[in-house]
Amino acid sequence: MKAKVAIGHPFFDIIEEAYQVFNYPKPRSTEVCRNCCMDSKIEADFFNPPIRQMPLGYIQDWYQAAYDPKIGVAKATWAYLLPRILEILAADEDVATCALEVSLGRFETGNRSNWSAKEWAVLDRFQRMFLQHRIENGSDELDSVLCMFKRGGWPLDALMAQLKAAPSEALALRLWRDWRSWQAPGMERIGLTPFWESNETEVMLEFYTSDALYEKMEALALDDGTDPQIAAKASAVASMMKP
Repeated sequence: MKAKVAIGHPFFDIIEEAYQVFNYPKPRSTEVCRNCCMDSKIEADFFNPPIRQMPLGYIQDWYQAAYDPKIGVAKATWAYLLPRILEILAADEDVATCALEVSLGRFETGNRSNWSAKEWAVLDRFQRMFLQHRIENGSDELDSVLCMFKRGGWPLDALMAQLKAAPSEALALRLWRDWRSWQAPGMERIGLTPFWESNETEVMLEFYTSDALYEKMEALALDDGTDPQIAAKASAVASMMKP
């Protein structure tokens, strides 16, 4: 079955805990446009499989269906689907084929007041693990990951603080991959997702070019103990922060 994490996977324990803690009853409604957006066979069968066995295609089809963004999805439906959604993300698959950024935005997932203490402990741990894992691994640009959590309701300041606290070498390599590795010489750019809202693009650009991040990269580049290849990449990243 696609998008499952097995024993030994870095996220196995937290996903198992998510299934136990978010053990909500099956909802009666998908909370999205009915008899229109979803594949009719998927819509009819959507809640029949056990949540652990819900096919990846069902979740992706559900994300293609329209919903009222002013109202969102009911907590009962969202919480029921949430452990499967988290597992799909942990398996490095797309829950929404349009963009990673919209994955957690149908309910204010990152608002602590919406959850019990046990539920929030799972979500907070998953968020921190996922961000750290994506700093070290994964094909998605780090900016998209930050945007996904912000759209899901996590405070942007807290996400920025986690990034600033990340190990310097891992962060330098991630930013180098995002900003420089795939660009033609002279075309390098600080990657910013189009899914930021309002003035968030400006806020993120200011953050990426902040003194704090620049000094973190500069210190790594100038440290005699830094591997020369990593030092060169840290220096290249720093030069984009402060041209």
